[in-house]
Amino acid sequence: MTATHPAHQPHAHTARMQWAGGLTAFAAVMLMIAGLLAVFRGIMAIAQDDVFVTTPNYVFKFDLTSWGWIHLVLGVIAVVVGIGLLQPAAWARGAGIAIAALVIIANFLSLPYYPVWSVVMIALSGFIIWALCVVQRDDSGEQV
Repeated sequence: MTATHPAHQPHAHTARMQWAGGLTAFAAVMLMIAGLLAVFRGIMAIAQDDVFVTTPNYVFKFDLTSWGWIHLVLGVIAVVVGIGLLQPAAWARGAGIAIAALVIIANFLSLPYYPVWSVVMIALSGFIIWALCVVQRDDSGEQV
């Protein structure tokens, strides 16, 4: 008896490539939006500290101006990496995962200052990491 193997279906490969491209575009756009919002949050913390809630006995207490600079720098990097994700840049996918992880850590550490927004940004960054991690590359370097 001989085993029959189904022929390679180009339509299925094309659909998977479109799905992968869509996830990468989603991650890029969401990373750029998260970056812009982090930039605005950073500017807000640098310019006016009284917008944020202060918690006197928080273990990870930093000056709000310091948090503002941290969020501002992370936001600018996130926007640049998001632009790189829209281009076929090899470095952008790993950098996107890394910057989204740093955004999660920064928002976790600043939870007492802006709790609801920090949780929203943690969830959004988690989706960005997921979208960048599920896209796989085949041997030819194309996203699948």
